Amino acid sequence: MRDIDDLRDMRGLGDLTDFDAGTPPLDDEARRRGRARLLAAITAPDADRARNRTTRPAPVRRRPLLRVALTGAVAAAVTAGVLVAVQNDDGDRGRTAKPQVTGLPPMRNVSARTVLNGAAAYEREHGKTVSPRDDQFVYTKEIIKETDQKTGRTKTHVDEIWRSVDGSKRSWIMEIGKGWWSPPLAENQTSWPPQDWGRLRKLPTDPEKLILAIQDDFFGRKEKNTSLEKITDEEWSHIHFSLAGLLKLVPVMPEGLRPAAYEALGMVPGVKAVPNQKDAKGRVGVAITYDDPTLPKGVSSFGGYFIFDPVTYEFLGSRDERTSGDGTDMKRYTQLSYLDGWAIVDKVKQRPATAR
Repeated sequence: MRDIDDLRDMRGLGDLTDFDAGTPPLDDEARRRGRARLLAAITAPDADRARNRTTRPAPVRRRPLLRVALTGAVAAAVTAGVLVAVQNDDGDRGRTAKPQVTGLPPMRNVSARTVLNGAAAYEREHGKTVSPRDDQFVYTKEIIKETDQKTGRTKTHVDEIWRSVDGSKRSWIMEIGKGWWSPPLAENQTSWPPQDWGRLRKLPTDPEKLILAIQDDFFGRKEKNTSLEKITDEEWSHIHFSLAGLLKLVPVMPEGLRPAAYEALGMVPGVKAVPNQKDAKGRVGVAITYDDPTLPKGVSSFGGYFIFDPVTYEFLGSRDERTSGDGTDMKRYTQLSYLDGWAIVDKVKQRPATAR
């Protein structure tokens, strides 16, 4: 794309009318960001030559990539790869990142909040709801494909879990193929995320109230906070940790809670959308991740990536990393996982005839 030498050259933008990346109409937030960034480009120091040619007779330094980012979609194809300028929900320009998948049709650039609100809407419309008895168990089956980052060798694990609905009975827990018995919590003992449905049912299904409830639970102040604007970076970091843990570790929730958690996650400053990410089944989606301002640069926050269908925003699965060993013996693994099925059963280790 050529630079804009003066305001009359704005007519050259008409060449883009033939461009079609399958982009549906933009939402209001995307339009606002696009207008703001277009205005910023026009009124930038480089643009004063267009307003007053006598003040800048010298040639203007050219920028190597996009001079103007139209409608907030900042993407440029470069040889075999694609560079994607990622934005957070506040509209700030994020760092340029190389997506996991290249050579694919361009995926529309959307905000994290758009994706997560879409995921909430999909869950409300298509999600299966249940009301288990306290004496029953929630059965889940998760598939995890784990790849050694050094050797490229991949191993698939099947984790089956039976959790006591009310937490009064011991549960069977599995992680990357290893299982153990988890006893009930002791009296007055709690954990996050809550696993017993008594506590889960008490969590707010309004996203803002859910955020404030998590903040109050962990950072209880003398005066109860009633505004998201008063939440500090440290508190937001912990709120993200809590929401990500809830979504990852509690695949089956009371009605309304998962959509609220998606919407609440979209309100966390620093949450961003990254397009062209593959899930465990090889499906390409848009991922949601988090830049934690309280962590040193290069240190990943908890939660990894939540991957969603780029059209329907159905949740597809997760991508995480783990390490084993220490020092020179340390190994790093990339994990891709998805929920293969779940059901309500009467006994621990009882497999359902069919899982949802």
